[in-house]
Parts: sequence; structure tokens; C-alpha cells
Amino acid sequence: MAAPLASKAGSAGTNSKPPFPELDFRSGARVEELNKLIQEFTKHDQREYDDQRALEIHTAKDFIFSMLGMVQKLDQKLPVANEYLLLSGGVREGVVDIDLDELNVYARGTDYDMDFTLLVPALKLHDRNQPVTLDMRHSALCHSWLSLRLFDEGTISKWKDCCTIVDHINGATNYFFSPTKVADWFYDSISIVLSEIQKKPQRGMPKVEKVEKNGTIISIILGVGSSRMLYDIVPVVSFKGWPAVAQSWLMENHFWDGKITEEEVISGFYLVPACSYKGKKDNEWRLSFARSEVQLKKCISSSLMQAYQACKAIIIKLLSRPKAISPYHLRSMMLWACDRLPANYLAQEDYAAHFLLGLIDDLQHCLVNKMCPNYFIPQCNMLEHLSEETVMLHARKLSSVRSDPAEHLRTAIEHVKAANRLTLELQRRGSTTSIPSPQSDGGDINQPDDRLAKKLQQLVTENPGKSISVFINPDDVTRPHFRIDDKFF
Repeated sequence: MAAPLASKAGSAGTNSKPPFPELDFRSGARVEELNKLIQEFTKHDQREYDDQRALEIHTAKDFIFSMLGMVQKLDQKLPVANEYLLLSGGVREGVVDIDLDELNVYARGTDYDMDFTLLVPALKLHDRNQPVTLDMRHSALCHSWLSLRLFDEGTISKWKDCCTIVDHINGATNYFFSPTKVADWFYDSISIVLSEIQKKPQRGMPKVEKVEKNGTIISIILGVGSSRMLYDIVPVVSFKGWPAVAQSWLMENHFWDGKITEEEVISGFYLVPACSYKGKKDNEWRLSFARSEVQLKKCISSSLMQAYQACKAIIIKLLSRPKAISPYHLRSMMLWACDRLPANYLAQEDYAAHFLLGLIDDLQHCLVNKMCPNYFIPQCNMLEHLSEETVMLHARKLSSVRSDPAEHLRTAIEHVKAANRLTLELQRRGSTTSIPSPQSDGGDINQPDDRLAKKLQQLVTENPGKSISVFINPDDVTRPHFRIDDKFF
């Protein structure tokens, strides 16, 4: 970690200012320089949107929600009034714990300008007022099978073609909801709907530039005006309440105690279509606490978040081969650090460099010890399956970062600046053929849309990096239904 070369406590009658700048002991880098580099990275990484870009974001969101409404009407499998969770950042950014080795590589600037992850419940269990007990007899920790016995006969009838079937000795048949079959159905349904939509294109409709199935998620890239937006759509099972396997976590002291209520933190969780290292892909789901993480994010200081984003940019490039460490591991380490360290220390505005160096140290420590506990289920070690060869390879790569953090920060800055230049070039080329919004008749954008665009821009700039909860009725897509943390409109 960084430490001053001389004590800041001066003797009586002497100047208390240290004679030397504060340096990082390991690399010799000046902490002040590291702070400035992190600030520069943050400036380029967090884009400000004008009214036109804000309206394009809204247009793409409406298109995705309308499309999902049509998917629901296709065979009535999806809940009629569904509750989505829209997160800023794609799956590759670590916003949910899904394995990245099955995903095609997309690059910001080259393939898209903005990325989102949308969790879409295929099934909901929302009437539970007690800890939810899942069938974990066949699964690794933090994973579960899901029997449709928990649901009514109508639900079983709708979804039995997306299940694996297990016959018991007593003659009973058990249907287990299959993440792979659900993902196949979802991709096929989305493809049918998009094909129908494109047969009758409407003025101002986003251009579907790419639709791909990446493992169990569906990635859609939309062109709206001069913007390209990546949506990683994830079919999930949604629960109200809290899983029994994570009940002991609530008994511990946490950094968010007194800042947000326990009811906000444990309002719900998900099963996402991801398998453990040795699990059965057709049956096994992974527990996800994405809804809780949206709430916890409110309690993390801006300087720590800046350090996290900069560290994430470094490791995504450096540790991409073989795929063993994901940004979600780093997010878990950050949450553990928040529990471990004093809140007044983490709140220091000029400590971003200390936090960056600490996150690199933490990650290297986890690799060397092959131990990264899940934040919500600590008995689950997320690195347990890795080989000694893999963890040591990545640990050595991190050692090079720790030896020269300033150089790796400069590289991350150049990457994000290059991505922004590609985006700006596309905007310049597309400025003369910008697509109007669906509500527009091709002339000036009407007054309500203008107000909405201004409100959107205000929300985006006031809440950089925050996540958005969405409630949408597929029979009524005429109004916006979304929330950025605790702000509604």
C-alpha cells in the first residue's frame, strides 16, 4: 500500500508538511500522480449525454420493452405484468455473476457505445414471507435446481417443454426448469418477434444490428440515431424474500448498517442461467443478488467506485486469457473491503489511489490463496475450481501491474479515449442521417418528448453508473416505467 516517506506529524514549531511527496512503497509511484490518472480515466469513462443521446437511450429502452411484450403475447409463457431489472453495464462488465467464457467478445467503440443488462423473469415466486428454501441437493454451493412442483398446473403445462424430466420410483414425474432450454426458447421467441417487427418497419424504429445467443444470454445491439446500444438480456427466475442458504449473512455486521434498511437489501433475489464448474448445465441455476447489490451500491463512496472502475478496466484487458477472473470477482472483493475497513477511511475523497492499489493487492491475495468468498454466501469459494497453474499465471500478471500502476492506468486511459473517438466518429458520420424517435413524425420532436429527453439527461448525469429498476406492463408500453435507484418517472 501507499505510505508517506516522512511522518505528517511535525514537532512543535516545525512545518507539518512532509519533506517528500507520498509514494507507493512497492512501485515508487507518486500517489498524487495516481490520483490524477484515476480522475482522468473517470472523466473519459463517464460520458455526458446531450438531449438527443438521452432520447436515443429512451427509444432503445422502449423498443426492447415493446419487443418483450410481444414475446409474452407469442405463447403467454412470460408473466403478463413483469418486473425487470435494468442494470447499467453489460454482462461482460461483471454486473451479474455469469461465466464469460461462452460470450463473444464485444468492444466499446468498435461494437457498441453503451451497454446494459436486462434481467427478465420467466417465472416469479413473489408470495413468500419466509426464507426461501431451494433444492440444492444436486448442486454446488450458490447453485440450485428448480422444480416446477412449486408452481400451479397451468405454469407446469406452459413450461414443461423447457424442463428436464425426472421420473421417481413411486411413479411421480418431476419437471426441473432448465436454464439452457429456457435460453433456447427465449432466443427463438425473440428472433421470431424481431423478424415480424422488421417486416413492417416504422419510422424512427431502432435498427437491429446484431442478435446473438451467447451461452444462456441473448445479446442485442441496436442502432438508434448515431448511437449503438448493447442489451444483454438474461432470462431469470425472480423471488421475493431471501434464500435460507444466505440467512446467516444477515446476522453479521455490514458497512450498509444504518444507511439503508434490511428490508431494502433483502427485497428479492434471482436464479440466473449459470452453472457451477462441475454442475449439470441443463438443470443448474446460480443464485444472484443483483437487486441487493443495486441497494448496496448507494453506500459506496465515489472515490472507491472510481478506483474500482479503473481497476476493472485494467484487469479486463490483462486477465482475459484464460478466462478465470471476471469483474464480478473484483466487485465481491470491493464489498468485502467495505465491511473490513472503517467508513470514514473509505469516504476520503483523495484516497482513490490507495483504494486502487488495495484492490490490486486484494485480488492478488485471492489468487495466490485460490480463495474468493461470495459476498452473500461466504462459504462459497468462487475460485475453488481454478488450477494452480491458472491462478499463479494471473497472480504474476497482477504483480506487473502492482510494480507499475501508473503505466497500466495510462494504457486504460488510452483504451477508453480510443473507444470514445470511435463513437464520436460514428456520430459525425451519422449526424446527417440521425433516426428520429418513434413518437416523432419526422419533424421537430414534440414538447413532451423534449421534456423527457431533458429529464433523462439530468438523471443520467446526476447518477453516473447507477442501476435502473423497471416495472413494465407489456399491454401498456406508452409510458416510461423506470426508476434510477430511488428516483421515479
